[in-house]
Amino acid sequence: MENQYLCCTKEEVRAVIRFFNFQNISPTEIHRKITEVYGPQVMSRKSVSVWCTKFNSGRESVEDEARSGRPISTSTAETIDAVEKLLRSDRRLKIREMATQLDLPKTTVHEIVHEKLNFRKVCARWVPKMLTADHKTKRLRISIEHLNRARNDESFLDHLITGDETWVHYSTPYNKRDSMTWKHPESPVPKKFKQTISSKKVMATVFWDAQGILLIEFLSKNETINADRYIETLKKLKEKIRLKRRGQLRSGNVKLLHENATPHSAGKTKAWLEKYKWEVLEHPPYSPDLAPSDFFLFGPLKKHLGGTHFQNEEEVMNAVTEYFDGKCAAYFRDGIFKLLHRWEKCINLNGDYVEK
Repeated sequence: MENQYLCCTKEEVRAVIRFFNFQNISPTEIHRKITEVYGPQVMSRKSVSVWCTKFNSGRESVEDEARSGRPISTSTAETIDAVEKLLRSDRRLKIREMATQLDLPKTTVHEIVHEKLNFRKVCARWVPKMLTADHKTKRLRISIEHLNRARNDESFLDHLITGDETWVHYSTPYNKRDSMTWKHPESPVPKKFKQTISSKKVMATVFWDAQGILLIEFLSKNETINADRYIETLKKLKEKIRLKRRGQLRSGNVKLLHENATPHSAGKTKAWLEKYKWEVLEHPPYSPDLAPSDFFLFGPLKKHLGGTHFQNEEEVMNAVTEYFDGKCAAYFRDGIFKLLHRWEKCINLNGDYVEK
């Protein structure tokens, strides 16, 4: 049987231990629970017991404590405040420019910016639409509702099924970062032929959940998705759920998260979903950052296919299917459960776009 233990960081495991310890579960039982999910190598029973003792003594942090020998910071509350005010007044300032204006060492400014204030330098990025106040209010409300449900119901995300469509071209260029190569100072500059996205393409409709792919359906360029076609896809999805997620249909635990495209929100589509008692989770408009297929699934797929040239539709379909077949269950679970962070961050941003 394929190993399908959930991937994790040590901080995540400690947070789980803290949660169970708060519920007065014994260290031995906690160790049994985490090894079932994360595998036998995740942490020894003795280490679990040590962390339980720490939490019982009042510790809350799951991070490693600072070790002796680390350089002492020269930053103070006053300097941190001064750097933050200067940075917020002009986000294009360089470290040395801020150091000069504030008469501080560059190392101190660098430490404050990156470690104290947690700023990082990024390029401006495209967003789907400039959000209005109403858009942000709706995103905020929906994020609060979904996050509360997930926190109050441990199985909420396990029963969530999401899906979306994406175009897959016969030829997709490498992005700039992936085409970079190492160059010796005496070597000639490598040449790269100009590449363009092929006009030939296939639309892939993918439905998935925390356990993996449920359905992949392909449409040619000259085909379109309307309500009738989408309902036929949902019928196929229903059959896949029956075969792959036994009991989920009978228990009425299908929670569908899809975007607000016209075929998805058409009256006959809604009627079909209501007939089978599928709960459709509300999704705010112009919000790919809150749709797992957009922020998690399709980007890596396109990156994987970069530089590949397909000869026909069948090659495209096989490549997409093989890519997803190569992913373990933990990969998809990670994608679905990233919604928790996204909803939380959307709330913290008062409904604005979530970058990462």
